[in-house]
Amino acid sequence: MDALLLRLAEEQGIRVVEAPGAFRGGFDPERRTIRLSPGMSRRTTRSVFAHELGHAALGHGPTSHPLIDRRQERQADAWAARLLISPQDYAAAEARRGAHLASLAFDLDVTVELVAAYRRLLHLDD
Repeated sequence: MDALLLRLAEEQGIRVVEAPGAFRGGFDPERRTIRLSPGMSRRTTRSVFAHELGHAALGHGPTSHPLIDRRQERQADAWAARLLISPQDYAAAEARRGAHLASLAFDLDVTVELVAAYRRLLHLDD
């Protein structure tokens, strides 16, 4: 697992566990636990892990309101994208691959969702 992400989890007092049956991942603020589904690719695992760390860092909690939930998901994606994608790496990947999201995700070792979030931060895809 990604050493940077493990260190950030430790610094925040968050326990990380593999949880079969979990939908890719989740953050339980009450137990300060991130659940990650086993068997995901390295790139998916690091992206989901960073996303869940984003929920923790941003103080997100469970909600049943769809608009709040959607906003929290976008914020966690943006947090993870900033953490895992540097401006230099993004520019180099785009120079090699163009704007194709899946190709950029492969080059940057993240999921398509995080590339899309990064592009929103750059106001390339609003």
